[in-house]
Amino acid sequence: MTQPSLTLGYVPGATPAKWARTWAERHPDVPLLLRAIAAADAGAEVRAGTIDVALLRLPTDTSALAVIPLYEETTVAVVPTDHLLTAADEITSADLAGESILLPLDDVVAWADAPGTPIDHRPETTQDAIELVAAGLGALIVPQSLARLHHRKDLTYRPITDAPTCAVALAFPQGQPSELVEEFTGIVRGRKPTSSRGAAQSAAKRTAREKTLAKQAARAAAGKVARKPDPARRRKP
Repeated sequence: MTQPSLTLGYVPGATPAKWARTWAERHPDVPLLLRAIAAADAGAEVRAGTIDVALLRLPTDTSALAVIPLYEETTVAVVPTDHLLTAADEITSADLAGESILLPLDDVVAWADAPGTPIDHRPETTQDAIELVAAGLGALIVPQSLARLHHRKDLTYRPITDAPTCAVALAFPQGQPSELVEEFTGIVRGRKPTSSRGAAQSAAKRTAREKTLAKQAARAAAGKVARKPDPARRRKP
């Protein structure tokens, strides 16, 4: 019989580590397989069944998918550390008005009227665009997590206070989700082990009971458990 498992796809910059740790604690016998996926392919991979659930950025094609919005990311401008924009802790779109802007083909910021002047050459990936920023060819507008992911000592970033935020969501096929998908969405939403459904709830109760029995056994072995009268015998007929 094939061992059950759950495959979670995640786009660059997304951080599923804390949920993976919680999953491992609650379901040590059910592997959570983590798979890095391109932002543009996230929805298609779920629809194709190559992954069970995806941690992705919106907007993207989520047709035939159930979507749970999770959080909003700050949008930032990545520039060289000696750039004039680094004089302030945060900037506005007006500060980028005269800047050359790199727009990679895998751009994920939905900003129709973004400031600055787009460079004709579009690098293939955000990683390639980062290299061009370091070479002094322009600034790059990305979600903050991508700026952190591609951190370099010669680059920094500044939040853009009036830029649209970048939404991160969980997506899985529409319809009745599997027990494993339902359990994972519960973990992401902060559901406690005692409120988990199905097998997870039973496992949590058994674990708690086993811990209680172990403590009682240890006390008994050390001679620290005193005999107590049975409360049921005190009841009057």
